[in-house]
Amino acid sequence: MKRTIVLVIALLFPAILSAKIDVVVSIVPQKYFVEKIAGDLADVTVMVPPGASPASYEPKPSQMKKIAKARLYFSTGVPFEKAWLPRFAAQNRKMRVVDTTAGIAKRPMVSHHHEHEEGAMHHEVHADSLDPHVWLSPPLVKIMARNIAEALQESDPAHAAEYGRNLRLFERELDDLDRRLKSMLEPCRGMAMMVFHPSWGYFAHEYGLKQIPIEVEGKEPKSRKLAELVREAKEEGVRALFVQPQFSKRAAEAVASSIGAKIVVADPLAAEWAQNLLEVAKRVCEASR
Repeated sequence: MKRTIVLVIALLFPAILSAKIDVVVSIVPQKYFVEKIAGDLADVTVMVPPGASPASYEPKPSQMKKIAKARLYFSTGVPFEKAWLPRFAAQNRKMRVVDTTAGIAKRPMVSHHHEHEEGAMHHEVHADSLDPHVWLSPPLVKIMARNIAEALQESDPAHAAEYGRNLRLFERELDDLDRRLKSMLEPCRGMAMMVFHPSWGYFAHEYGLKQIPIEVEGKEPKSRKLAELVREAKEEGVRALFVQPQFSKRAAEAVASSIGAKIVVADPLAAEWAQNLLEVAKRVCEASR
């Protein structure tokens, strides 16, 4: 009888050790980060699918089923979380919600410029609306990665050493990516990066660029504001407008048409995260020539 019990345990033990942790994340880039650290030890579900907007997305019933069995939810502060995270927590009280941006000082969201009577342009800063796009800065992703690794280690201590090794490898990759981006963008420092939605503030801040957003919080500017933006774009020598596929291009196309600039797609939610940042950096510098 004892031999039978020992045999059963021996057969089950590898399966127990190899069981994957069910993890849910809000956006596609987070899946990239989690898989870099967890490898094949986690089964990662993304709430906001490619092409959808994290500002207004509503999860499907099939996704709620994933929530019901998840052990960890990695949040990042995108707008849809405000309405849905409490519902997710109520759906699965055993699931731990981890703020992957803990330790990051978020910047206020900045909208399109306004013109004073004196003719000077200035940013409108929304102090009550913090910019969630921290994942577009490799140094900030290092902080996110540590938060992810710590949560995985606490949830799955049997594989803590493996998560730690993968974290260190990922940190080296992030440092290398940061160096490459700095080298690529050094000749373009100070360049104005006109964007439709203000997604690239942390990226611009990190690499010495100036982000000029056309809209904020999904609202397109009125005709007067468009005229101000056209004037500023001409003053800054803007030759490309960066848009993301989750938003309408109408206002960006109006500005681009008025100043003779081209529309360039730059997706902040791309799956191939590192390669995407390198491609955006390349396009930014091409637009400065």
